[in-house]
Amino acid sequence: MFKRFMTGVYWFLAAEFALGAVTKYWPGDTIFSSAYSVKFVDWGYPSWMRFVVGALEGVAALLLVIPSRRTRFLGAATLMFVLTGAVTTHITNHDPAGESWAAPTHLVIMTILALANWPADWRELLRTAGDKPPTAPTGPDRVHDRGSVRRQGQSGPVLRR
Repeated sequence: MFKRFMTGVYWFLAAEFALGAVTKYWPGDTIFSSAYSVKFVDWGYPSWMRFVVGALEGVAALLLVIPSRRTRFLGAATLMFVLTGAVTTHITNHDPAGESWAAPTHLVIMTILALANWPADWRELLRTAGDKPPTAPTGPDRVHDRGSVRRQGQSGPVLRR
């Protein structure tokens, strides 16, 4: 039951950010606000920056719906990056709270989701589908405790590296 609920949460958030990505590409006013080409210039960014933000939001939304901890972590982390910029922009431009409440709220949500999907090993993020996770060494060079090495069939003191 909880897993289905969380899947719904991921899909809902992905839909929100996918819609946000579409509005960044929209040429004029949207039903939500004025044109982002004008807003980005008012905020002190070049007009084309909305395409970069829209692309990041769209890719991150797609990553959120893929049922893998790795992709969901990457999606949430990407949105944390984007939302940190949004919150900073709203603060530095003294935007009213009524216009800027969504960015910090979603930043907190994405932080929670990124922490919930945090990989046990950071190298997990760099692996491709065919890579195998690292395993403990076996054989004559097996490491015992704190870097000690004991060769098979060898008795006596532990060799230190």
